[in-house]
Amino acid sequence: MAKTSDGAALSALAVCNVWKVFGAHPERAIEMSSAGATRSEVLAATGCTVGVRDVSFAVAPGETFVVMGLSGSGKSTLVRCLSRLVEPTSGELYLDGDDLRAMSATELREVRRRKMSMVFQHFGLFPHRRVIDNVAYGLEVQRVPRPERRARAMEVLTKVGLADWAMHFPQQLSGGMQQRVGLARALALDPEILLFDEPFSALDPLIRREMQDELIRLQEVEQRTIVFITHDFAEAIRLGDRVAIMKDGAFDQIGTPEELVVNPATDYVREFVTDVPRERVLRAGSVMSPPVAGAGASVSARARLSEALPALVADAGAVAVVDGKQVVGSIDRARVAALLGEGRRDLR
Repeated sequence: MAKTSDGAALSALAVCNVWKVFGAHPERAIEMSSAGATRSEVLAATGCTVGVRDVSFAVAPGETFVVMGLSGSGKSTLVRCLSRLVEPTSGELYLDGDDLRAMSATELREVRRRKMSMVFQHFGLFPHRRVIDNVAYGLEVQRVPRPERRARAMEVLTKVGLADWAMHFPQQLSGGMQQRVGLARALALDPEILLFDEPFSALDPLIRREMQDELIRLQEVEQRTIVFITHDFAEAIRLGDRVAIMKDGAFDQIGTPEELVVNPATDYVREFVTDVPRERVLRAGSVMSPPVAGAGASVSARARLSEALPALVADAGAVAVVDGKQVVGSIDRARVAALLGEGRRDLR
């Protein structure tokens, strides 16, 4: 496994003190920015734009790590630095302990072909190729024989619910279906890590939620390592195991959705969480009390409080919280009402 420069053990992906500066004098820009100068001050003094400012994080195997930020925050530049589509100005990048920045162009191509896939907002499908051949394209580049790559393409099309559309052309599919093809194309390579750059932002709200559901479902089965970029905070807390809030090229806070909502570290983060219903973020396992004998209904420790509300309404007593088949705690109406009431008081 990779390690950061401070020795902390990392997992699948390690990003250590990464900067990206656009312009002719990056060293001066980094010096000014490190001393506290704003982006606009650096631009005025050096003509350089700080895209990513001293970013560090680690992503565990099977984790969905979401980077959320508004337009211009640097999130898309960051995800392109991870694959070296944009070359970082300084810093370290490790994939399974391998130094990405030390790789030759040939080695990097192999990583992109076999270990890392990207899914973009714009689908980039070949209009003259059938869906199955779009999905199999990466395998074709790898010179996988046609029968084998088509079999793999059908396998992943089945996973995303598009097996019946394999022989159609992209223009015959809806926007949401085309994005599923893009997802299937990435999965066909069986990558260790998936990088998503605002893949659902161009979709209608209902289709967008369907695609979020699809990704959640696939992740429960596939357990890929994912870095997901979005400007939508609701999407971030719905998808992410952990979420980083990005502003002016740097991270304001990294935490679980629950940590961000309950303990925002800055006023900027607090603005995003103010209107978030706590019952859609807090999980039963994070707010439970010790187990109570004779509890009636039960809910999963991973269930959101919104999912547990029907059981609480139906049972005036304690509701058991279970992890698998084991009872690990309990929740009750008073406890949940107090937590949700506390959140609503924060809004006033």
